[in-house]
Amino acid sequence: MSEFSDGRERVLTVGVAVARSGRLANLGDPLAFAMTLLGPKLATLGPSGYRIRLASRDSRSCAEGARQAVRELVRDENATIILTLAGTEVLPAVADACEAIGVPCLSSTFPWQVYYYGRGADDDRPFDWTYHFCWGLNDIADTFADLWEQVNGAPHTVGCLWNDGPQGEWSRHPRHGFAPAARARGHRLLEPAPYREPATGLDAHVTAFRDAEVGIVTSAATGQDLALFRARAAGSGWQPRLITCSRWLAYPPSVTSTGRQPAQADVATLAYWTPAHPYASSLDGMTAAELAEAYEQETGRQWLQPLGLAYALLEVAAHALTTADEPTDRRSVATALGKSRLETIAGVLDWTAGPVPNIATVPLAGGQWQRGARHDFELTVVTSGQVDGLPVGGDLTTV
Repeated sequence: MSEFSDGRERVLTVGVAVARSGRLANLGDPLAFAMTLLGPKLATLGPSGYRIRLASRDSRSCAEGARQAVRELVRDENATIILTLAGTEVLPAVADACEAIGVPCLSSTFPWQVYYYGRGADDDRPFDWTYHFCWGLNDIADTFADLWEQVNGAPHTVGCLWNDGPQGEWSRHPRHGFAPAARARGHRLLEPAPYREPATGLDAHVTAFRDAEVGIVTSAATGQDLALFRARAAGSGWQPRLITCSRWLAYPPSVTSTGRQPAQADVATLAYWTPAHPYASSLDGMTAAELAEAYEQETGRQWLQPLGLAYALLEVAAHALTTADEPTDRRSVATALGKSRLETIAGVLDWTAGPVPNIATVPLAGGQWQRGARHDFELTVVTSGQVDGLPVGGDLTTV
């Protein structure tokens, strides 16, 4: 049983492993904000006779910190369910720790194939305790292909700026990766040898792309490595007409103090959540636009994409606790997660539909970081992609 009483009231605890220190601290901001926003509301929305409380631990932006956070949330806070968001090393570590301990876990912002197959599950042997919602690598490829095909039609030869780490390995994966889905759309991928991250020189990639007269480059690079690539390309007298990148582009770029354009300027990327998305909270009807505005008013910072998914984590956790046959029993809560279908501020999340057990998908649109009226750069939706009812906010711009 995973409850405790604070007097007359029985309490169900939702534990949150969130980065509040280390290199991923900024990635923890949307989840921390969602907790502050929803904490008082969730207290009144538990199953009959129960109050939901939130407790958090700092993952410290590392795998060991993530595992310790899970242990403390279970041991010290008696968490009924654990939530987490983002981090190539942190998210799998949280999920694996929950799987080992036997506590339900819900996570997001990590391509589902990497989460599922990368952690050792397969189509016939799913996880027991860990659940996830996100887009897939195939969805990224389809979204980027939609963008590429706006540049003088198709097919294209696309230069691949991929590292030798997990991002590059999964991009290249012959069955579950980005590459086979992109090739299925008719595009040819030019793949130089992968680079070691952080990159110290990307001249070989620039030369290969320039010599092949590549007009489009796709990547999963960090902002630092993307900036290096763009600087080396400009120094060579060549530049691609369009760059698409799936990593480190959820956060709004700004013009530097020296007036230099940020690496993300005019880069096209995934639009998985924006104020224009036609979604609303299952808890109180708050819209995506209202959530983004609340974040900006409260923090003084520009809205950011992970905010919608962070909020949805808490929505789904509350739903699982209120629909579980026995909300104090962790196995019952895990079963409720696997049966969940919920309209959230991040869209319809349906664990009964697959594509594999334990996974619900998030549809993608195509966006581009363009000069904005309200902020230095704003994520403009340039193709609605898989998102029904999402208005296009502008045209894709190319060099």
